[in-house]
Amino acid sequence: MKAGISVPVRVALLAALGFVLASAAPSMPAAPSSVKVGKPAPDFTLTLVDGSRVTLDELRGNVIVLNFWATWCVPCRAELPTLDSYYGFRKNAGLRVFAVTTEGSLPIYKLKELFAAMKIPAVRSVRGPYGAIQSAVPTNIVIDRNGVVRYAKAGAFNLDRLNELLVPLLNEPVRPQPAS
Repeated sequence: MKAGISVPVRVALLAALGFVLASAAPSMPAAPSSVKVGKPAPDFTLTLVDGSRVTLDELRGNVIVLNFWATWCVPCRAELPTLDSYYGFRKNAGLRVFAVTTEGSLPIYKLKELFAAMKIPAVRSVRGPYGAIQSAVPTNIVIDRNGVVRYAKAGAFNLDRLNELLVPLLNEPVRPQPAS
């Protein structure tokens, strides 16, 4: 739990996301062809809402979920609280989940209370071929401990699908990196 926010307040804030609607129409470019299941994940740098940056290399050894969502997206509003809770239970097992706010969402400053209530780090921007991936939201990209894309699809996760996909990946060992 974050800085004194009670569970009921956190749940209420996450539920409030269901009532947040943006007035701007969504922008949905095609997904880049460089993100392919079974292939090494292209490099990225995430700039988080707090200003810090995270790279793919820094996350190696973890299972990574990049969740592209928008405030206007009804399935996103249902999925985000599920992902947030799942992350809270699985982060000690090496899971890292990042909520990437897409174009057409409310401005970041209007989402600060929501981000403060979430366990998932909120992403302001993505440098790399992931930035234009929102051909449909929600879109989730899952990268295994060894840096290989294992899942890249539009559509919301539910708890059963998260367990089915992520538990085996969390149980996989990290392969040693070959010497350069």
